[in-house]
Amino acid sequence: MPTNVTAEYKKAEQAFRQAREPRDRLMCLKEMLRTIPKHKGTEHVQADIKTRIKQLTEELAGAKKGGRKGPSYTVRPEGAAQVCLIGPPNAGKSSLHARLTGSHSPSGPYPYTTQMPVPGMLPFEDVHVQLIDLPPVSADFMEPWLANTLQPSDAAMLIVDINDPDCVDHIQVIRQRLAAKKIVLEEHWPGLAPEDVCVGIDEGETDYVRDPFQIVLPTLLIASKCDLNPEPDEVRVLEELLGVRFPAIATSAQTGSGLHRLASTLFKGLEIVRVYTKAPGREADLDRPFTVRRGDTVADVARLVHKDIAEKLKFARLWGSGQFDGQQVGPEHLVADRDIVELHVR
Repeated sequence: MPTNVTAEYKKAEQAFRQAREPRDRLMCLKEMLRTIPKHKGTEHVQADIKTRIKQLTEELAGAKKGGRKGPSYTVRPEGAAQVCLIGPPNAGKSSLHARLTGSHSPSGPYPYTTQMPVPGMLPFEDVHVQLIDLPPVSADFMEPWLANTLQPSDAAMLIVDINDPDCVDHIQVIRQRLAAKKIVLEEHWPGLAPEDVCVGIDEGETDYVRDPFQIVLPTLLIASKCDLNPEPDEVRVLEELLGVRFPAIATSAQTGSGLHRLASTLFKGLEIVRVYTKAPGREADLDRPFTVRRGDTVADVARLVHKDIAEKLKFARLWGSGQFDGQQVGPEHLVADRDIVELHVR
């Protein structure tokens, strides 16, 4: 049913999708409830919003005695992006995580060795991507808290043992179980070339209220254990059987084959932009860049530096993508990778 969604609601929904802290997400949910059109066509979404408001309010107030059952594992996002590793049992997920991040993620020849989220940092040049190793998903079992853990993630790596004759069934089961929890493993990556991916979810304008709680994760298919000599076209055959075309990389945690491509692919696909800052009259700090995404602005960088600077920001001087070094630009100027900004406040 058409709903004539207001610009205020769209803005609140976008803010909710980008919010990481529970308190910020709660504020966005309240704004979504305030601005959503109130009629029969939005009753289901209104009910979902109210449920989420109740859950977050209780979470911030502390779990009530005898109330919420079972643990809820979330990992605070760090680095340039958070990417979760998902896969069936014994796919080589934990071995890959340990090799990429140097973590002590438990691994073994038996299933379900990973029982809770294990974070680690994957370096790329002067930034890091946070990789979260998650418990496996199968037709028999999926941790009930997995959906909440995936909420802050920017992308997923779907790990599959390319030599397993049941790997197609494993992936279909994972996608179905996650879809039941409103988690979509998406083929489309914003920063990768069209020939590398299939067309994903249509992000065009619509007069319908989309499900604001659906988690859409751009997904990189990792064909692990390629040291066991799979056929050269095995990955492409796998994608054809699945009916999808995820960006795919064949890897081996044992030999290191393919691992050098992962960090750069994630960096490019997520459209990460590094911005360096400098104080007037001083050299730029080139050791610790702030990271935003393509399409973000000087104002977005200022918010990462400090909220007071963002509120009082008047203009910035820009080195890098400007017409000339030291160009004066406004808060809404788009930044590019490796730009240097000098923030000036009122």
